Amino acid sequence: MPADRAHDKGLMSEPPELEPHTLVLLRWPDRLPELSDDELDALQAEHVAYQRSLRERGIIAVAGPFDGQPDERWRGLTIYRVGLDEAREFVEQDPSVRRGRLTYDAWTWLVPVGELDL
Repeated sequence: MPADRAHDKGLMSEPPELEPHTLVLLRWPDRLPELSDDELDALQAEHVAYQRSLRERGIIAVAGPFDGQPDERWRGLTIYRVGLDEAREFVEQDPSVRRGRLTYDAWTWLVPVGELDL
């Protein structure tokens, strides 16, 4: 059926209303700082505690590491409940980002309203 006839019959719907979500991809930087195993363990514990505190405060909806990712530098993904600029401020305070162990990419993901129950 031609598109104009489908529209006339009400078969084509309006585009969905979209709501923003902030995605943050945590990844290794081009140059990793040299840290001992003890320093890495301590830093990882601080990173996990920081992520947990953000979750408990309602700032992030979900976060976790990857397994089997196509690029080993990709370490984890976080969906924030705050806007892009505010999410960047929180990411910059992550102990692993502050120490240069992780860097990040952040962007807004537009999803149909109600599709994600976060």
